[in-house]
Amino acid sequence: MGDFFMYAIGVGLILWVFFQTVRIVPQREQFIVENLGKYQKTLSAGFHILIPFVQKVAYKHTLKEQTIDVPSQSCITADNIAVEIDGILYLQVQDAELASYGIQDYIYATSQLAQTTLRSEIGKIELDRTFEERDTINARVVEAVDKASNPWGVKVLRYEIKDINPPATVRDALEKQMRAERERRAVVAESEGEREARINVSQGQQQEMVNISEAEKLKQINEAEGKAKEIELLAQATAEGIRTIALAINSPGGIEAVNLRVAEQYVTQFGKLAKETNTLILPADAGNIGGFVATITSAMKAIDGQGSQSRES
Repeated sequence: MGDFFMYAIGVGLILWVFFQTVRIVPQREQFIVENLGKYQKTLSAGFHILIPFVQKVAYKHTLKEQTIDVPSQSCITADNIAVEIDGILYLQVQDAELASYGIQDYIYATSQLAQTTLRSEIGKIELDRTFEERDTINARVVEAVDKASNPWGVKVLRYEIKDINPPATVRDALEKQMRAERERRAVVAESEGEREARINVSQGQQQEMVNISEAEKLKQINEAEGKAKEIELLAQATAEGIRTIALAINSPGGIEAVNLRVAEQYVTQFGKLAKETNTLILPADAGNIGGFVATITSAMKAIDGQGSQSRES
């Protein structure tokens, strides 16, 4: 029984020594090896053998990107409003040696530094701008924390604000403000629509009046041209008729025909006058139809003579 116990102890000691000697480093990790308490080397991914009781793995670091939940904290804005803000910090170890010996706990340190930087940045702006300038605040936090973490072998990649929670009274005021702003925008949009509609109607009426006036102008032009053409044609017809009459008068028997026609018209009109009224005014020489005809014939000859002279000239 005692021999078995000693054998088990020996096997256990051998296994312990084996595990202390052999180290397998996973991918994207680094181990820090100390030789009698002093830094000796950094082990990358792969198989490694250490000297038992002399060398040991003091620190283990992952090179993957790490996500740190920054706890919620109360920040005072420039207009003295207390808001609760929390965020997420993304960082990555780039130098395992500095991360081991540059600071005791780089995760806690970066988280605290992100909180203090965030409080400082929030204190520079008013509450309304905290919702609008998240990207700017995030960038400033990353810049400040990354600069401070360089001696720790840590690279801060980005910072994101998750929630901004103002007090309930402030949220109520903001909701009322947003509601009033939405109502104002609705009224402005409605008024703009009415204005556009009125402008469109007035422009349509203006165009309609222009079209009506243009049509009226074209109508008047066409009527004037028609009347001018009518007068011209009438004048041409009258002139042609006068020329025809003049040729007929100058032909043999023309004067006698004119005399006869004038006498007939005289008698006819005189008879109509006697029928239409009870009162009849007679010329002094009413019975001298021949004299009246002779007078007209002389006038026609005179007119014909003037026309002949004008044609000869």
